[in-house]
Amino acid sequence: MADTCIFCQIARADLPAHKLIEDDLVLAFLDLHPIREGHALIIPKRHHPWFEDLPEPTALRIMSVGQRLARAMKREWGAERVSFFYTGIHVPHAHAHVVPMFHRHDVTSARYLEDGNEEFSLPPSPGGPALALTADRIRAHLEEAC
Repeated sequence: MADTCIFCQIARADLPAHKLIEDDLVLAFLDLHPIREGHALIIPKRHHPWFEDLPEPTALRIMSVGQRLARAMKREWGAERVSFFYTGIHVPHAHAHVVPMFHRHDVTSARYLEDGNEEFSLPPSPGGPALALTADRIRAHLEEAC
C-alpha cells in the first residue's frame, strides 16, 4: 500500500506539498482542498491506515504538532478556536486535520454536503501560489513559538 498511498508519496517527497512542520515521525502540510485558509493535515511518515493503528509516540507527536499549528493559526487569523480531528474517508492513511474556526459550524458535515446528503463536494482549491503564501504565514508564527 505504501507504494500507491498518496500520503506515503508525500511523506517520501515523491509528491510536492506545502510543508509546515516535519520531523522523523510526522509531516504537517496544507490541505489542497481546504475548508478554509490555513487548513492543514498532519500525517505519520510511516503508513498506518487508521488513527487507532498509530503507535503511541506517533499519536502523541501528531497531537503536539496540532497544538503548535493551532497556536500559530490563532495568532495569524485571530480565530477563537482551532479544530483538530481525524478522518480517513478518502485516504486510508491516518491523518489529522487542523482548521481555524470562525463559526461553530465551520467543520460540520453540512460544510461538505452542499449537493445534498448523498453527495460530497470538495471545497475549491485556492491554487499553488495562494497555498504557498498561506504556508509562509503559518511558518512565520511557528518560528515565533520556538
